[in-house]
Amino acid sequence: MTEKADKNAVRMHAKRLGRELTMQFLFQYGFSEKDNSQKAWDDFFEQASFEHDLKENRFARKGREYAQKLLKGILEKSDEIDAAINEKAKKWDWDRMALVDRNILRVATYEMLFIPDVPPIVSINEAVEIARDYSGEQAGNFINGVLNRIKDSLDRPAREAVDKL
Repeated sequence: MTEKADKNAVRMHAKRLGRELTMQFLFQYGFSEKDNSQKAWDDFFEQASFEHDLKENRFARKGREYAQKLLKGILEKSDEIDAAINEKAKKWDWDRMALVDRNILRVATYEMLFIPDVPPIVSINEAVEIARDYSGEQAGNFINGVLNRIKDSLDRPAREAVDKL
């Protein structure tokens, strides 16, 4: 988490923590030997807990649980997620996208496609906020545009949670 995020940590929701941890792990995973084992996750979380001063409490536990849910799903559905992003990222070559932006997009796209209790608009707003904290100036606009195109292609309400997808 950045300094801005640290100041807001008291008000941050555990799902937001989970989204950030997942994005950070995927970013690190992209530069490693593609190790997505439980040990790699445990090592990452231990490091992240120290760096971000996460306490052993309900907030950190819920954030970690949500991050693990996201990570497992993203790794299982990576081809489908990346295809959805590529289809809607008009005029953007996959390799030209910043790695952090790709991973923010992956987290939000996974939520929109596979997690019915998170309204798509929430996934988009969270992704844009995370991009503002972790990426370049224009990343928020780019991410917002791609995710809005994905949202518009969904067969579900944009502002409501649903029972099942």
